[in-house]
Formats: sequence, structure tokens, C-alpha cells
Amino acid sequence: MTARAGSAPVFLPCGTPAQQAKAKEQALWWTQHANLHFEFNNAADAEIRIAFDSRGGAWSYVGTDNRSIPKNQPTMNLGFLDGGTAAHEFGHAIGMAHEHQNPAGGMQWNEARVIKDLSGPPNNWDEATIRHNVLRKYTFDQVKGTQFDPHSIMLYFSPAAWTTNGVGTKANEVLSAMDKAFIASAEAYPKTAPTVVDAKTLNINARRRTASRIGKAGEENLYKFTVTSQGRYIIDTRGPTDVVMKLFGPDSPTALIAEDDDSGLDTNALIAADLIPGLYYAQVRHYNRANGMGNYTIKVRKA
Repeated sequence: MTARAGSAPVFLPCGTPAQQAKAKEQALWWTQHANLHFEFNNAADAEIRIAFDSRGGAWSYVGTDNRSIPKNQPTMNLGFLDGGTAAHEFGHAIGMAHEHQNPAGGMQWNEARVIKDLSGPPNNWDEATIRHNVLRKYTFDQVKGTQFDPHSIMLYFSPAAWTTNGVGTKANEVLSAMDKAFIASAEAYPKTAPTVVDAKTLNINARRRTASRIGKAGEENLYKFTVTSQGRYIIDTRGPTDVVMKLFGPDSPTALIAEDDDSGLDTNALIAADLIPGLYYAQVRHYNRANGMGNYTIKVRKA
């Protein structure tokens, strides 16, 4: 992985507000899991420059290759935004390669059929482009990756007729569990905080409180719970540990609803909020980020 945290994507003078909003939305699918932050601004030195030319298809340069492109040229084009297209191209921008070119993959290409089909509309690619984008596999010393992931957002749809064993691939429109885990791993952009895939489930109105612990300085614990009926909900901690809690949602681990320090018993946190149906995340950390540790319990209930 080669892009740096803080990369600043910029939209070139094209694209509707809806297109730009879709691109931003899917770019943030990656930052929910990776130690990355995109600043969508008009920075003159932006490393990622996005065009929306409907005649140019969808493509992106990979990782630090973006830095070698002249500043007056796009580094990504989103000529269409079907499914997870923008997420796929932002995957390239932060260093992700095509999954069907994974050296650990098992794609058995019918090369003649692939070349024939992709030479015509809508791709109209020449053979060199087809081999570069589809048929050529990377070698193990060229990439750092995982086993082949048939659910990856970085995988092309391939009909069964394109393979000699009759096993094609489906179109994946969201990040897979392996996409999320890898982009947050030490091989890519590791986060010090837990990711959404690590979130522990809380049952609303559970009979017993959930016991937990801040086991090391700077640690953050992440929880999730699902609201099925609109109403007022209370999330609180108890115990001897001075904690701070944040609540995010609905259906977003980054949209902050509320934050609290000492509204609960003693130095515990308590958030009371009117919530609509959806998935919510509660993040708990010690008040003392430098060296605070300790036990606590947490519970969510409908008031």
C-alpha cells in the first residue's frame, strides 16, 4: 500500500453534485477501516484528481503513481458510478490491485474469449490493455496481499465463458470482510483504534451489563447495537474507571451523535438520545489517554 494518510482528493471542473457526493461516500468506505483521512478540497497539490468524463470509462492510477501525473491531468476518472465503482477506483488510488490478478488466485482464463469480448463495446480495449488489466497476474514479490477473495470490491465480474473451468466471478458492490481487514492491517494502513468489524454487539435491554476493560494506554473499545423502534435510548458505563464515550450513527461509524465524559455515576459516561431505527456504534476510551487503564461495564436500554 502506497498512499499516505491525509491525501487530498479534488474534483476537476466536471461532475454533478450527486456524482461528487457518491464518490465521497464510497471513498469513505475505506477510511472507516484504514488509518487514512481524505480531505476533499481545492488543494493545488492534491494527489488525487477526479474527473467524471462519461467517454473515458472508470479508472485510477495506483498508489504513489498518482504523484508522477502532471498536475493539470486527472489521476482518476469516474465515467460511470454503477454499484461500487467509485470504491473500486479509490481502492486503486490507495494502492490496491485487481483481485483477479492476485498471484494466489485461481482464475483459469479462456484468453481467446476474454480478448475477443473485451476488444468490443463497451470497453474497446486492445490486447495489451486486456492483458494488463485482466489476464496478467502479479508475482508474489510485486504485491503484499491475502489469499484470493471472491468477494473483494477489487474483483472484476467475469462470466463463466471467460474461464476454461466454467467458474466465473460475480460483481461485488461493497467492501468484503477481507477488504476491510486487510486495509486496516499492518501490511496496509493499520489503525490504533478498533474498526467496525471488531465492534462487540450489545443487546438492548440485556439482563446483564457487558463487562469490559481498557487494557492498555490509548486503547479504544467499540460496540454496536441495532435500534428497531424509534425512541429514547440510554447508553451508560459503570465501574471505577474514568471513561469517555462517543455515539455514532445511524448506519455510520463516523457520524457523531453525542459525546460524554462524566454524566453517569461518579466518573462514568452516560448518553441519552432520541434514536431512529438503524445500526449505532459506541466508542469508549479512558479519560487519560496517556496512561489510563481499568475495568468498566456498559449497557444500552430503551428509556
